[in-house]
Amino acid sequence: MKPVAKRATPAAIAVLRQATALVPKRKKASDGLLPSKAHIAQNPNSDHNTGLAADLTHDPHSGIDCSIIFDKLKADKRVSYLIFSGRIWSAERGERDYTGPNKHVKHLHISIKEECANDISPWFAWMGTPKPLAKVKAKVTPKPKKKETPSPKEN
Repeated sequence: MKPVAKRATPAAIAVLRQATALVPKRKKASDGLLPSKAHIAQNPNSDHNTGLAADLTHDPHSGIDCSIIFDKLKADKRVSYLIFSGRIWSAERGERDYTGPNKHVKHLHISIKEECANDISPWFAWMGTPKPLAKVKAKVTPKPKKKETPSPKEN
């Protein structure tokens, strides 16, 4: 069993942050980094346990189409293997049917090579550069001053 990390690696975190920067209103229901206890029990050797994996929610309506991303990330040298829609791919074995219990139809699983754990370069370069978010200026409304009650006059 792989040891369970307390934090996801910078590369895994970058997958989700960069996807959100590109498509801020994307769905995130199946996003994931670190495993739950149930996941650890089901798959004690998962790359999620080491922080070297990210699950990216499939949301083609907003622009996060994991079938396209699955194909494009095959060229990324950081990728150890990918799982999506009943298929698994690795450079060593190519693409084939995935026989695990979770067919990964709601998200793309991206496993990252250990030597690339700190590489936060763009994961989705073909999708363009994220637009900078507009700066929001906070309005601070001062608290109303308390009305002073006149003290009783001394006689």
